[in-house]
Parts: sequence; structure tokens; C-alpha cells
Amino acid sequence: MSYANCSSDHISFCHSISAHIEPSSFKQASQHDCWRQATMTELQALERNQTWTLMKLPPGKHTIGCKWVYRIKHKANGSIERYNARLVAKGFTQQEGVDYFETFSPVAKFTTVRFFLRHFNMLFPS
Repeated sequence: MSYANCSSDHISFCHSISAHIEPSSFKQASQHDCWRQATMTELQALERNQTWTLMKLPPGKHTIGCKWVYRIKHKANGSIERYNARLVAKGFTQQEGVDYFETFSPVAKFTTVRFFLRHFNMLFPS
């Protein structure tokens, strides 16, 4: 890969993004203050939103595992905006009607919707 045809801003952006490594496990993340803080922020948000209710597991049922996913969010200039941690369920182990009865769709950011509408209008002008 060559950066020969790229602007200096783009080259700086690429170098900035590739200079930081996202942890692939909780064990790795827990060794750094920035990731510990991101993890605590996510846990506080989950509690504040009353994401779950603790209950006794019915006999013969198994728990559904979860894992932490860590991402670095960058600004347009390549600098770090924030460290992001998400706790995600391993939903591939679930069975509808056994482990869950309803689903939900994540809410899209308005900027994402606007982006798609603009590009859709460019592809299919009225």
C-alpha cells in the first residue's frame, strides 16, 4: 500500500488511527485506566437504563454469556474522541421462545440517517 497519492492530512489520520490498539479481552482492557473508565461508564449507563433484572435461573436453564467489545472513537482529524466499551450478549446461543420472546432494533443517530438520505437522493433524484 502506498500513501503517495494521499494528502498529508489523510496520511496523518491513518497513522494516528493505526498507532492505537484496541483490546480484544477484558483482561487486556483492565490493565489501562482509559479502558477501565470506559467499562465503568458503560456499566453505569446499563444500570441507569435498567437494562436487566436479576432473577433466579429456572431449573434446567443455562445462562447466556456476554463479552466486552472495545473500540476507539476518532474525530475527523484522527485524534481520539473517546474510548468506548460495550457489553454484548452472546445472542447466537439463544433460542426464540426459550431464552427470549421479543427483539428490538437499535436506534440510529440522526447524522447517520441524514447521511443515507443525502446519498440516496444523489443516486435517485426525484
